[in-house]
Amino acid sequence: MPRPHTPILSPARIRATALSLVDRDGLEALSMRKLAAELGVQAASLYSHVATKDDLLHDIANDIIGRVDVGGFHDGWRAGLVRWARSYRAVLAEHPNMVPFVARGPARRDASLRMADAVHGGLVGAGWPPREATMIGAAVKYIVIGAATSSFAAGFSDDAQVYVERYPHLSQAHLLREHAEEVDEDSFELVLEALLVRLEGKRGG
Repeated sequence: MPRPHTPILSPARIRATALSLVDRDGLEALSMRKLAAELGVQAASLYSHVATKDDLLHDIANDIIGRVDVGGFHDGWRAGLVRWARSYRAVLAEHPNMVPFVARGPARRDASLRMADAVHGGLVGAGWPPREATMIGAAVKYIVIGAATSSFAAGFSDDAQVYVERYPHLSQAHLLREHAEEVDEDSFELVLEALLVRLEGKRGG
């Protein structure tokens, strides 16, 4: 009698399935039991590949952050920051449910630390003092995480009557949801440019 088929597990398959579960159901929905069910195995089978749920989330975050482009600093600190910020936002936007975990900080995650090292090195190499380079990196992260956490424009109702009587200065707010992607993109670019202008002022151009 043939033995029952057992799905082949690999770290890559476990991470991909876990990320799909988080993308679909949210960060809090991930458990080793639910992940095992998605993979068609017993939960105990997972522990030979990953020790804990937290370790698994760090591995997933490593995969995500490893795709962020930090290669622009050879063209100057401004170009490097712009390329990093846009890439960072785009990568996180693909997996918004992972943003709260990623936002906690790099911990010991190799990809996150390599990203921080590249950014800090690019800024210091361009002449920024280490303390200011640290602050600049943090400022860009705040902008990116804020943009990736939620949509400002999509948070408004598309019912004009909600605003028309009580909120006279929001008479066009019902249009925001329809144009949310454009508004959010332009808002991100606005604050990024404002930061760059401020930094260029500090450097004297």
